[in-house]
Formats: sequence, C-alpha cells, structure tokens
Amino acid sequence: MNTASLRIVRLANFVTPASGGLRTALRELGKGYQAAGHHPVLVVPGERHSDRQTEQGRVITLPGPLLPGTGGYRVLTDRRRVAALLEQLAPDRIEVSDRTTLRWTGKWARRARVPAVMVSHESADGVLRTWGLSEELSRRTADALNLRTAHTYARVVCTTEFAEREFVRIGARNVVRAPLGVDLVERHPALRDPGLRARYARVDEVLLLTCTRLSVEKRPGTALDALEALLRRGRRAVLVVAGDGPLRARLHQRARDRGLPVTFLGHVPDRRLLGALQASADVCLAPGPAETFGLAALEAMACGTPVVASASSALPEVIGPAGAMAADNGEAFADAVRTLLHRPEAERREVARARAECFGWNAAVDAFLTAHDADVPARGLAPSAPGSAA
Repeated sequence: MNTASLRIVRLANFVTPASGGLRTALRELGKGYQAAGHHPVLVVPGERHSDRQTEQGRVITLPGPLLPGTGGYRVLTDRRRVAALLEQLAPDRIEVSDRTTLRWTGKWARRARVPAVMVSHESADGVLRTWGLSEELSRRTADALNLRTAHTYARVVCTTEFAEREFVRIGARNVVRAPLGVDLVERHPALRDPGLRARYARVDEVLLLTCTRLSVEKRPGTALDALEALLRRGRRAVLVVAGDGPLRARLHQRARDRGLPVTFLGHVPDRRLLGALQASADVCLAPGPAETFGLAALEAMACGTPVVASASSALPEVIGPAGAMAADNGEAFADAVRTLLHRPEAERREVARARAECFGWNAAVDAFLTAHDADVPARGLAPSAPGSAA
C-alpha cells in the first residue's frame, strides 16, 4: 500500500439482503475508493461469516440476528467481535452508516486515534415521526441522539442540506456536505421499453411506479392512495410497486379490497429490468417523508422519468425542476401527478435526465474522500451536485 493509500473500513447496519439505497451507496462509494487507489473494507451483518474480494473492495459479513418485523434487516450486535475485527484490520479511517447501534465505534476510533466519520443516511426526527411520535418529542429525541453522534465522531457527513439541518439545529460544527450520485450509464432514457410498458399499462393509462422498501418509514401506502385519488377523478392509471418489506401483505390486501390496479413485483434483482421499468413509467412516486437523498428517485430521473416526492423530505432539494412536490397524502400526490402530466412528455423527460446528470458518482466519491482527508483522484470536468461541499 503506497503512502497515499488509506485503508477505509466501513461499517453498516440495516442493509437489506438484496437491494436498497444504502446498499447501492455503499457499493458505488467502495468502487470509487478503490478506483482512487485506496483500500475499502466493508463490514455488514449477514446470516453467516464470509470474507471476499468484490468490485467495491473487501466485504466482510459477520453473523447478525434478524430484526423481527423489518423484512430482513440484520444488525451487528457482537461488539467484542466487531472490535476485535477492527483491531485486526488496523484501519486508517472509519466510516459508519448507522448512528444508533454502531455509535460505539466512534469511541473505539478515538481510543485508537483513527479519524472516523458518521454518515447520516436518514433524518432522525423524520423517522421518529413516521413511527408515531409527536413532532416535539421527535425533535427532542433526535437532538439528544444527534448531539451524542456529533461529539463522538470527527465528522458527520450529510448528503443534503435537508439532512444537515438537524445537526445545524444543535450547533454541531463538524458537519460536512457530500452528495450521493447515480450511475448515468446504467440508468438512461434509452432503457425505455414499449413492450415492457404494455405488460402493465394500456396506451390510455398512466403508468405510475414506486421503487421503495415496503416499511412504515417509507410510507408506501401513499402511492396506493394517490392511485385511488386519480381513478376517482376519472384518470386511467395503474401502479407498479417494485420492492419488498414488512408491509407488503397489508398493502396487497388494501389494493385487493379497494379494487386498485396495482402490480406488486417484490424485489427486482435484475438491475437492467428495474432500469427499464423506471424508464418506461410515466411518473415515479417517492412518498417517503424522511428521505435524506432518494437514490431510487434519482435513478428514475436518470432514466428520463419525472418524480413526485414528499415535500417533507430532502427530495425537493435533489429533484429541483425535474419533478413535483406534494404533501404527505394521496390527494396531494394525485394533484402533483396531474401537474407533471400537463407538461409535454418530451420536455418533462429531458428535464428529468438533465437534472440527474448533476449527480454523477465521481462527484460523490470525491466529496466523501475529502471528508476523510484522503487523496482525491485527478479527473476531467464532470458534473457535480448542486449544493455539494468539498
């Protein structure tokens, strides 16, 4: 390992077994770190121990118990084993993607004199509100959690101004901004497939798509409510749901009881097929109110599909003019869908793609490496994310 190279050990919990925005971000950042000459090591929970070399660097899986009712989430609960692994790996930097159950790693890093960053992948008070806490209690709880996080880590990385706000609120001064990104080659309008579209919708029907984990904090039921509102107003529309999670059976029952034309695909492992779905839809729905970035929405935009997103989330900041914002209810989402569809199709698809081109993964990797005080590769001119910080 040359003197400019760093061993960056990344730890994450709550990574879905097969897909999800966090898994995508971990993969793409790892690939970028490795391409920049660093040595990324990812440690995640799984069913059994494994240790392998991948396109994103070394990936170590440690046995972790399933969290009941989460649809497959596992967590790293054996602190002694994780600490022993960290000692063995001798990291130059630590990057943690879980500010709750893994926050103890910040103290380990301080004792070992290893610079450590925590990546804020969610709004703490936003998630608490989706679980039913009052706004005041959510804020107080989030402030206490975030204060401990800011004190424990050398830096806190936030992907948007929205995510940064709750740390600014408590006066944290070690917060840096670093965007996430999207694969602009793998996700492209050319993936649009009329035959695939015809499989789910007739020519006179609006094809809505939501790609999300079917869990409480993602509010997937809002997509069904929006579809029902459109149908009630006389607009022909269908909804395709790509994703799985603990709410799937309940949502399926709701669609059946109300006679809604919804197709539940579950997890879609074929990334090219998922891209074709995103490119073939008329509008993508992103109802999660606690999203701090929204990778699935950005992927849809890269495919030329505009997005309707929760106004409570960070997505208005990411989407910009390429979509529409809505309050967290079906009627508002239906209104936003109609607003988007009033724009000429070629125009709305062109604007969506143009906005996504502001968020390439190179800019994200460079910003994260800068947060680690790591060497950043020299690059040619490339699009960068609005509002990103070096």
